[in-house]
Amino acid sequence: MASSKEYLDFILEQLSDLDDISYKAMMGEYIIYYKGKIVGGIYDDRFLVKNAKAAKEMMPDGSLELPYEGAKEMLLVDEVDNREFLKELLDAMYDELPEPKKKK
Repeated sequence: MASSKEYLDFILEQLSDLDDISYKAMMGEYIIYYKGKIVGGIYDDRFLVKNAKAAKEMMPDGSLELPYEGAKEMLLVDEVDNREFLKELLDAMYDELPEPKKKK
């Protein structure tokens, strides 16, 4: 099942307190970037973030879910209505995330 543009717009609005949030459509789903790094995505109208140590610490009861068949598990963000939590979450994760790959 593909994610809706409405859910993407909702998540982007919730993340609007952060600078440099962007996204890329990918096979009916959306990859979310923060300052050029992939933090997670929207899959089946669920906001999932990478399974980073900081994310696990902030969401100790967060469930690990597959964004799609064959992918690595990601953490489901339940508190999508809490803008301050989302800002803190992405800020906390940022330093742990890998740098984007250089284009050849």
